[in-house]
Amino acid sequence: MATILIVDDEKNYLWMLGELFQGEGYDVLTCERAEAALPLLADGQVDLLVTDLRMAEMDGMALLGRAKDLSPATSTIIITAFGTVERAVEAMRLGAYDFILKPFNNADLLRAAAKALERTALLRENLRLSQTLAHQYRFDQLIGKSPVMQEVFEKITRVTGAKSPVLITGESGSGKELVARAIHFNGPRGGRPFLPVNCGALTVTLAESELFGHERGAFTGASARHLGLFEQANGGTLFLDEIAELPLALQVKLLRVLDSQELRRVGSEKAVAVDVRILTATNRDLKTDVQAGRFREDLFFRLSVVRIDVPPLRERPEDIPLLAEACLKSLVKEGGVRGSRFSAAALDLLARHAWPGNVRELENVVAHAALMSKGEEIQPEDLPLELAATGEWLSALARLLPPKALLDDTLTAIERHLISRALAESNGVQARAAELLGISRSLLQYKLKALNDPSNPANS
Repeated sequence: MATILIVDDEKNYLWMLGELFQGEGYDVLTCERAEAALPLLADGQVDLLVTDLRMAEMDGMALLGRAKDLSPATSTIIITAFGTVERAVEAMRLGAYDFILKPFNNADLLRAAAKALERTALLRENLRLSQTLAHQYRFDQLIGKSPVMQEVFEKITRVTGAKSPVLITGESGSGKELVARAIHFNGPRGGRPFLPVNCGALTVTLAESELFGHERGAFTGASARHLGLFEQANGGTLFLDEIAELPLALQVKLLRVLDSQELRRVGSEKAVAVDVRILTATNRDLKTDVQAGRFREDLFFRLSVVRIDVPPLRERPEDIPLLAEACLKSLVKEGGVRGSRFSAAALDLLARHAWPGNVRELENVVAHAALMSKGEEIQPEDLPLELAATGEWLSALARLLPPKALLDDTLTAIERHLISRALAESNGVQARAAELLGISRSLLQYKLKALNDPSNPANS
């Protein structure tokens, strides 16, 4: 059961509050002096601090400040008979979960305590996960020896200690969240919460409440105060994935929070200070969205103080064997798979694949092969059909070629055939033909020009 520490220099209130919380099954600790509470907080066993505001020597505000340092996950409720709006706002800015005036209704206090304890449990879980996973997400464990990945590593090194926003771009499955975690866990906020949020999964009607929280009664169904993701991540990092999907109305409010470091819960006029680092990611071209009016230009510039482009897997083929071996090693460690190493032919086939799904697709392919392998060594036939079929096609093609086929002439002939077929299937529409070939339109135009150039030896 949760442990509640009550601090009040009035013995009657101390006894009454103790009886109230013990009656609900909580473990209760009591102190008549704030100084006596400090060692208990330092032990890290206190889930909720309930303190009077006015006390001799150290008052409730000072105790709140010390509690944040000694036990960051502990929630605090301040109780006082001398409350003002200004004092309440100050307490909330300093990190108090709630500010309650004497005399109070016992049921209201118990409800506030229950919600505060939910917050404590959430923060403790985030801290636990942060500590457990920290070693897994260090940037130096991001795998890649290619020059493009070395550039990514260098940028991560430069931004880990900063507070400025970082925009992480790249195709789906390329590892954008892994980069975000590397930035967080290797920086000064590494021991604080890291909360990933998929903006595409936020419903328009509830997105504001999810991000910024709401007060009890703010709307139908709001039966209790809810802390938004910004407050839950206070002191840590909020990772907004698929930021391009954030509705325009919320883009304005996000910009305001970034500029002021304050937010207002839905249904409240009180400003709540937050200290959160923002990392965002997208697989879309935000500049295009800005020009189309789908994304605010001022927010784009605010979020892209630093930009890290995560390259697709096809642009770093030298990393594919390293990544595949690392994935397989992890699966073998977990157990339950037959394949424990790749044959040279299987690795060669992995290196030839275009990987439209990037690292995420590679992880799935390796898991499939490790499970389907008939022995310890993974063979080409153990790979998914689309990769195995590629290997069979290449073998068949090699058998059809003349013994002394020249490499340049052969590749040019194959390229010309594939481009001609794609143009025929797309009725000459270059954009569609490029899509069928898996290349950009500009690259297709370049290849067409080269193939039709009379000075090209391959065309003679």
